[in-house]
Amino acid sequence: MKAKHYDWQGSLLGEVDLPESVFGVEPNEHVLWQSVKVYQANQRQGTAATKTRSLVSGGNTKPWKQKGTGRARHGTSRSPIWVGGATTFGPRPRDYSQTLPRKVRRLALTSAMSLRAREGNVTVVDDFALDAPRTRTVAGFMKSAGLSGKKVCFITADTSETVVKSCRNLAGVEVLSGGGLNVYDLMNAQVLVVTRGALKGLEEAFRA
Repeated sequence: MKAKHYDWQGSLLGEVDLPESVFGVEPNEHVLWQSVKVYQANQRQGTAATKTRSLVSGGNTKPWKQKGTGRARHGTSRSPIWVGGATTFGPRPRDYSQTLPRKVRRLALTSAMSLRAREGNVTVVDDFALDAPRTRTVAGFMKSAGLSGKKVCFITADTSETVVKSCRNLAGVEVLSGGGLNVYDLMNAQVLVVTRGALKGLEEAFRA
């Protein structure tokens, strides 16, 4: 499987062979769904909480005597049926995190990248050689490569501050390092732009 190879001026240099171990896997839709579900679950803070009877202020004394008032019997204003009282069976802080086996995570990543490769939405670009953040350089490359207006995920060998600052003001652009890939961002992007260094790193990491 091949992908177009560009430089940062947007000039087409030719085609590059994509490693079959990364971009030539049969996509597993169930594993993709499962991985995205786990990723979204792990983003939940789990801090939602309501007050129980022990946490509501007030209610230390019986509101009125038991008999003779003509009103209903009550022992505390902390009761859930009172306005300002406690909440019954309300949410409590909890951990929503889930885990997947290592082989399943690897299959999900290769499935996501292989799916984009089958669609022809994988592009290879030279490694970043910017000494300072240059949003104009990245925007110019995207325009020349026909990627303007699309959701693009740049995959680099390592995430540097220069790279992040060069891309963060561009709408729909994400930057992931080879060691920080996740299926959610890969599937959310319409096009994957892989640097030469990241391509080599992915081939070595998924060779087994």
